[in-house]
Amino acid sequence: MAMARRRERFFHTKSRFPERTKEKGWVGPVVDYKEIELLRKFMTNSNKMMSRKRAGTSAAEQRAVKQAIKHARFMGLISYKGV
Repeated sequence: MAMARRRERFFHTKSRFPERTKEKGWVGPVVDYKEIELLRKFMTNSNKMMSRKRAGTSAAEQRAVKQAIKHARFMGLISYKGV
């Protein structure tokens, strides 16, 4: 019983992008590849993507961030290698 309670608090329950929901009238992707400063928040110093647990994103949000980072790298907005 105690183990189940301890495990519950580690899982993410709130959205990382609460203002970007359809209920609030947001149209389009959750994360866009042109929002470089936002994408950098989900990357480490070596330009690797942060894990879901560390970034605090849901599975759908993590997929959107992954695609946006890939697009930004392809377009040359973010480097593939870190500093």
